[in-house]
Amino acid sequence: MEYTDKVMEHFMNPRNIGEMENPDGVGKVGNPSCGDIMELFIRVEDDRVTEASFRTFGCGAAIATSSIITEMVKGKTLQQALEITNMQVAEQLGGLPDTKLHCSNLAADALKEAIEDYRRKQDDPNAE
Repeated sequence: MEYTDKVMEHFMNPRNIGEMENPDGVGKVGNPSCGDIMELFIRVEDDRVTEASFRTFGCGAAIATSSIITEMVKGKTLQQALEITNMQVAEQLGGLPDTKLHCSNLAADALKEAIEDYRRKQDDPNAE
């Protein structure tokens, strides 16, 4: 299996790694078939994602997609962030092997979950 240089760069030197203190939204997703688990944290101000970080247990592709999506989402409105697709995540990395495309699904899904969590908390400040 061959990875692009950009996948390897984000795997070896992930950006924005680690749990965020007091995030505005958290998305946690997993893939039972491969065991990858991804947790994405976002901070939102004026309807824009200002910060994003992640914790991922998984393969190199899962770590790389987690890293790249934290860069892709910064500065975007919540609506723009929701429009990020799994294919865009893979394209930002210069592509992924077919057997690893599900990793980009995790990154996009975790982002959507984090935004839904943020919106839920806005509707009900007591929601966890």
